[in-house]
Amino acid sequence: MYRDRKCGEVSESQIGNTVTLSGWVFRWRDHGGLIFIDLRDRSGIVQVVFSPDVSEDAHKLAHTLRSEYVIKVRGEVRRRPEGTENPEIPTGSLEVYASELEILSKADPLPFMIDEPKEISEPLRLRYRYLDLRRPEMMRNLVVRHRVTKTIRDYLDREGFLEIETPMLTKSTPEGARDYLVPSRVNPGHFYALPQSPQLFKQILMCSAMERYFQIVRCFRDEDLRADRQPEFTQVDLEMSFVEVDDVISIVEGMLSYVFRETLEIELSTPFERLTYRDSMERFGTDKPDLRFGLEIAEMEDLARQGSFKVFLNALEAGGRVKGVLGKGLAGLSRKEIDLLTEEAQSYGAKGLAWIKLRDGFDSPIAKFFPEGVLKAMADRLGAEQGDMMLFVADDEDTTLDVLGRLRLSIARRQGLIGDGFRFCWVVDYPLLEWDEEEGRFQAMHHPFTSPADMDIERMLKEDINDHEGLSSLKAKAYDIVLNGYEIGGGSIRIHRADVQRKMFELLRIPEEEAQLKFGFLIDALRYGAPPHGGIALGLDRLVMLMVGADTIRDVIAFPKTQKAVCLLSNAPSPVEEKQLKDLHIKLDIIE
Repeated sequence: MYRDRKCGEVSESQIGNTVTLSGWVFRWRDHGGLIFIDLRDRSGIVQVVFSPDVSEDAHKLAHTLRSEYVIKVRGEVRRRPEGTENPEIPTGSLEVYASELEILSKADPLPFMIDEPKEISEPLRLRYRYLDLRRPEMMRNLVVRHRVTKTIRDYLDREGFLEIETPMLTKSTPEGARDYLVPSRVNPGHFYALPQSPQLFKQILMCSAMERYFQIVRCFRDEDLRADRQPEFTQVDLEMSFVEVDDVISIVEGMLSYVFRETLEIELSTPFERLTYRDSMERFGTDKPDLRFGLEIAEMEDLARQGSFKVFLNALEAGGRVKGVLGKGLAGLSRKEIDLLTEEAQSYGAKGLAWIKLRDGFDSPIAKFFPEGVLKAMADRLGAEQGDMMLFVADDEDTTLDVLGRLRLSIARRQGLIGDGFRFCWVVDYPLLEWDEEEGRFQAMHHPFTSPADMDIERMLKEDINDHEGLSSLKAKAYDIVLNGYEIGGGSIRIHRADVQRKMFELLRIPEEEAQLKFGFLIDALRYGAPPHGGIALGLDRLVMLMVGADTIRDVIAFPKTQKAVCLLSNAPSPVEEKQLKDLHIKLDIIE
């Protein structure tokens, strides 16, 4: 028997009893006559004492122990002497006096110390991931992830959802990111695609009368990576029949409340705040707003027109916008620091950045272009006080909103304005379509299966594909859920009518033959009695990242890849043997 209890389970009720423990040597200390080690397993840490008075053999062998040796010990549970307790761990008032010691496995010198909090480079951590995962904070992340998935399953099961698997080898329908392709050996020249999401199959399940489906599913996208993206990721995917927007939102809010209560012992306040897409963009410059602080973007067009500053007036004359954001506490910035802030705004796409300090009046090169009353009105609108600085961007609408949204976040981080806690919100009433300048056509804002708003369905069916203004005004039954400035999920009510789906493809300039080739099995299913249905997909990796306070989703994935989509642990991707390629009827012609 390797153990009769776990390290973290040693308790006061066992004082005077003999226990058998197994685990890893976390820390090792030789205090002359006594040797102390912290023994660690997944459950926690307990201190083990080796004394020659208890066992000379165990004490002698303990001298050879080093970090991460795997050992088995047997000994008596005792209370620690007064003044030596460790309140940082649950077993901190206890220790085990070892009478027996067995070394189960030795460890080579480590590439980094597991018990030291100093920074370890991420490439090194990923190369030795099995060591990195032993660190208590990484262990906790995966424990929380497990509990999150378990509570999600428990909640959705209670709500009548069926967990149904969908194919990993499916048809390539490249309408979003690039697909990962898998060659078929038995069908030469043909390829499967790894799913970017189960979208088509979960809609098929609704057409199959399953009514409520969910899946915690792996998805794959061959795209350039960022800190919060991976080529393979996990999403909580669910779909429901005979529902409207409020029904989906209610289920998700209930699920997240249950998850936070059971996993973190945190009670969420529901219902979550709802913002329209337009309101979110105007106030925060993004459709994934962080609501843990203020600094809302303010409209300045009416006040700009009351001045003579040409930069503002020219932007408005060209159909652009003039808006501002509060630089809380930034009036003390030097001119050099303001220049750096301007360069930051320019890196986001702005042509420049106008500013006015509130310091014994209004201090700025542009203050002379505005009457005193207008400057006071600007300050009132932004909530600016002495010691603050007002920042303005004048440009086309997209640039103005995006730049100020980014500056808002940058200022909040710089000034320490971002509060603690979890602030959820829904963003609703998205446009159905968005114009793609490069493609010269409309794209679906979410995906081609998103339903128009009820009031827009009949108008959509009659719309001319060349009516840019009319198509731009169509609204979607789409919704995103945002947590602390991160989009953690998105969904919509789907198109369940074949005529509406055909019209959607027409507006996206997808020819009927192409639509049938890519999505034919869904189009056919809609012709045989499809219920109204809708759903959502939540990013499990990102949700857990926020719950545990990690900086990147790589810290909540057991074996992640780098930003170049490389697994440093296994060295994947890697070349394969010529015979394997021959079996697949593939010949490589790599273009440098």
